[in-house]
Parts: sequence; C-alpha cells; structure tokens
Amino acid sequence: MDRILYYHQQSNFSRKIRILLAEKNLECELKAVDLRNKPPEFLKLSPIGKVPVFVEQDGTVMWDSTLIAEYLDETYPKPSFYPSNPRERLECRKWEELADHLGDNIINLWILDLTNHLAPSFYLTKLETTIKRLVPIFDEKLAKSKYLLGNETWTSADISALCSFGYYSLRFNEDWLVQYHNLKNWFNNLHERKSVKSTIPIPYH
Repeated sequence: MDRILYYHQQSNFSRKIRILLAEKNLECELKAVDLRNKPPEFLKLSPIGKVPVFVEQDGTVMWDSTLIAEYLDETYPKPSFYPSNPRERLECRKWEELADHLGDNIINLWILDLTNHLAPSFYLTKLETTIKRLVPIFDEKLAKSKYLLGNETWTSADISALCSFGYYSLRFNEDWLVQYHNLKNWFNNLHERKSVKSTIPIPYH
C-alpha cells in the first residue's frame, strides 16, 4: 500500500511532516481532512481526532507530529533532522517542543478570537502574553547562529518553529517580521527551499 498523510493545508503540524516528507523525497498520498466534519475513516485512525496522521506502507498508523517526525528520521535517516548525539538530540527536542508550544498557543488564540464573545478575557490575555514572551526567545537564539542548533544545518526544531511562525502570519499578521530581524532573516532564508515554499499555508477566501 502507499504511504498516506491525513492533513489540513493550514495546519502547522501537518506542514511540519509535509516538509520532512519532501526533504526525504518520500512519496506519500495526501488526504485532506475537514476538521469541522471529520470523516469516520479518519476518526478510526486517530482517536484524538487531530492532524497529522501518517499511515506507513505496512499499515502502521501514527499520530502527533513529533512522533511521526522521529519515526521518519529513524526509518529514513537521509537527510537526518535530529542529531545523533544524545545531548544534542535533547537540545533539538527542547526547541522543537518550545516551537510546538508556541504553535498551540497561536492556534488557541485564533480559535478564541473567532468566538471572543464567549471567551474569558483573562484567557485571551494569557495566550497573548505567552506568545509575546516566546517570540523573542527564538530571536535571541538566532542572533547567535544561522539555525536554532548552530550554523551547520537546520533540524526538526527549525522546521517546527518555521511552521508555527508561518501559522502566526496566516492567522494574525506579520508584525513580528518587522520587529525581530534575526527571525525575519532565518524565516526568509528557509523559504528559499522548495519543501518550505511549496507548503506555505493558503488563506481561505
């Protein structure tokens, strides 16, 4: 059977896996999921009901973008996006988790923004405060190196951060590109890659 990725075009977590698949040159059938009306086929595969969900050629099913990313890197290691050294790998996972946490907060803020008359104002403020606290952390890190883990090559941490910031631009605005120059240079440079450029989220009209 063919590999299958259940995804949503605007999902930062789906984009993370799409970039990895492209970089590793792995053929994969893409199946878009309507997150407002999830099909039974999808829910049988994903008890948590979230994208992405990856189905391997042997029928193995996995969800959660980081679990999928780690599986892909261990199974198809060229090119690799996680360091082999345990301490460096831990550092990569820390930044990847921080990037995913940023993405989660942006998603929650956007969802609450759609129904702001129902959302407690303190929760909206909390999300906004968290996002504003996290963004400069990435900018400060990138002031020291070309990528989040150094100057040599990008890693899964960069991919996760790229996707979260891309989602930020999609849902809100690109003011952060003006305010944070290190982030801007890193973000724009990575968008020169075909895998990144081809997965840019498209706003619905």
